[in-house]
Amino acid sequence: MEEKNKDTNLDMTKIKPYGDTMNDGKTQVSFTLPVPCNDEAIEAAKILMRKMGFEDPQIVYYKELTKGFTFFNCYGSSVHTVDYTNIHVPKVETNVMTMEETDQYIKDNIGRKLVIVGASIGTDAHTVGIDAIMNMKGYAGHFGLERYEMFETLNMGSQVPSEEFIAKAIEMKADVLLVSQTVTQKDIHIQNLTELVEMLEAEGLRKDVLLICGGPRISHELAKELGYDAGFSMNSYADNVASYIVEEINRRNNA
Repeated sequence: MEEKNKDTNLDMTKIKPYGDTMNDGKTQVSFTLPVPCNDEAIEAAKILMRKMGFEDPQIVYYKELTKGFTFFNCYGSSVHTVDYTNIHVPKVETNVMTMEETDQYIKDNIGRKLVIVGASIGTDAHTVGIDAIMNMKGYAGHFGLERYEMFETLNMGSQVPSEEFIAKAIEMKADVLLVSQTVTQKDIHIQNLTELVEMLEAEGLRKDVLLICGGPRISHELAKELGYDAGFSMNSYADNVASYIVEEINRRNNA
């Protein structure tokens, strides 16, 4: 009888999380509360889950992290829904090509090698993002930009001051600047990315380069707001970036 009463209808205007069955709203949430690990802490976590919009909150795991701080792993059923049909997210629109197709596209439409300089700027010491896009071996079977025949590339690595990044771009007469940002505490990535744009504008160089940023907290919408031409986030590979670069430069050359 219980199975018959379950809602199995998919309404794209009222999407809910899916756990075991359609529309059950089942969600896993983890958080830490600055309270001692005791029964009162568990009840506080349940109350908080209800205020978040979850029915039947369950604390399936909890542990004292250090004195006065308790970690919780919780389950609950969301009461909220989302109208999926009304969501429109700005994204990089490009025809994703293979490495060979991209090289041939450059030969046919641009006629010269494109110069690309990349780095993790500011205090960001992480290179996993810029390496995945630029290093010859690439990532997850997607070869990096260094392997492309028609790209001349330089990966400057991590913790590169914006001044040095711009100086190298001028020296190499770069067509494209790639910026990776992984660290996002206190929105330091926003500060770093904004500073670079402001410096390029002050030098009168902003319109001379294709400026691209990427990272786990980067979206195309955010990139555009900060003054970049494009932004790439998770599940983006060298193929995506390379295809956008060549199509956009060709478009500008023919504008």
